[in-house]
Amino acid sequence: MRKFLLAGLTAAFTVGLALAGEVAFVKYDAEKKALTVKEGDAEATYTVTDDTKAKRGEKDAKLENVLKYFGEKAKEGAKFEIIVDKDKKTLTEIKLPGKK
Repeated sequence: MRKFLLAGLTAAFTVGLALAGEVAFVKYDAEKKALTVKEGDAEATYTVTDDTKAKRGEKDAKLENVLKYFGEKAKEGAKFEIIVDKDKKTLTEIKLPGKK
């Protein structure tokens, strides 16, 4: 019974470390590799690392192309999804909508 309880708590804790959600684009600072997004009414800034994965729709995308999009073409308020490691304030994955 203890093993089952500990396994359940461990799983819940692990899920709590990485949270996913839809956000709106605010700005991207290429020098700091910092992406600022709006989650509801609050703004949050997350760091993009070399380990951050990128997707466009269901297909893998190159992170450098996604960051170039944020730096040059993205409009404030553009919606996309992110997965965040809350402890480190880093992005695990960026998922843009698929092309039409």
